[in-house]
Amino acid sequence: MSQQENLLQCYNRGCGQKFDPNNNTEDSCRHHPGVPVFHDAYKGWGCCSKKCTDFTEFLNIKGCTVSKHSNVKPPEPEKPTRNDIPDEQPVVVKPITQKIRLDRPAFNTAMVVMKPELAPSLAQQKSIETKQEVKEKSDPSEIAVGTVCQNRGCGIKYEGPEINGSRCVYHPGVPIFHEGLKYWSCCQRKTTDFNTFLSQVGCEQGSHVWEKEEPDEKTIQCRWDFHQTAQYVIVSIYAKQYCPKESIIKLSPVRLFTKLVFPQEANACFALDIELRGIADVDASHVTMYGTKVEIKLKKAEPGSWINLGDPVKSEVVATKGSAVQEICPQVEAVDLDDL
Repeated sequence: MSQQENLLQCYNRGCGQKFDPNNNTEDSCRHHPGVPVFHDAYKGWGCCSKKCTDFTEFLNIKGCTVSKHSNVKPPEPEKPTRNDIPDEQPVVVKPITQKIRLDRPAFNTAMVVMKPELAPSLAQQKSIETKQEVKEKSDPSEIAVGTVCQNRGCGIKYEGPEINGSRCVYHPGVPIFHEGLKYWSCCQRKTTDFNTFLSQVGCEQGSHVWEKEEPDEKTIQCRWDFHQTAQYVIVSIYAKQYCPKESIIKLSPVRLFTKLVFPQEANACFALDIELRGIADVDASHVTMYGTKVEIKLKKAEPGSWINLGDPVKSEVVATKGSAVQEICPQVEAVDLDDL
């Protein structure tokens, strides 16, 4: 019988060698006395702290214990029998109590003007107690010498009343810069040179305009947000130097309308018009005005959490969470030359 036929297989975990029973010493076998552990893509042995993610690397981890080789297979961990499993407790199914849902009021339900409570910090700001008087337009005879005509492309400066009789040649359109080209939207004489673009003669004639007309109402940016508790939805609008007397907040069970007026910026306002996600109890809701924000506490008319505050009412003017009122309009690569 050959020597290979006398060798026995060692079943110690991590060894895998064959050995001669007549030459088996206390340091012949290096193995892992623990069991392999696979957890969260890691592979290792329960007897040592070595871990890896590659299976081949795991098989090559050297054993942490030396002893004699063993031809006896280690016992497999016993699987729990049915008798070892504790009796499962019966699941008690509680009857589901249906929440009473209120009928949603119509969107055109009459809105109530809320009477805000003024915080002491707001009462101390005397500069915003009354709306600033609108400045009267200057008389043409009082126009400062050197004032440039506000019509785009004209460039003539005011030197006296006699200049009003001169011809104003201007561009009624807006400047457009697109893919390296520069031109006016009214005549579209395209060029790639900026100086050539600025020197283009206007395509329309009219009277000089010495004062830039202010829009009837400007939009001002205000950040706003909301959070909710079990009973309230709290809307916070962060704003300074608004006028409490001119500002208005109206509420119906399904709609919130807010308009804050800023007298120190001519005709400036912030508007927020939302169709509420849930139903509000108007009588139990209230508004508090602070020096730095307006807080609107909407009392929930029915239990439950609101997924969001609601949807904007107006499609052309949208107030988005965390930002100011935004106008929805197509994006145009146009430049206001008045700022250059």
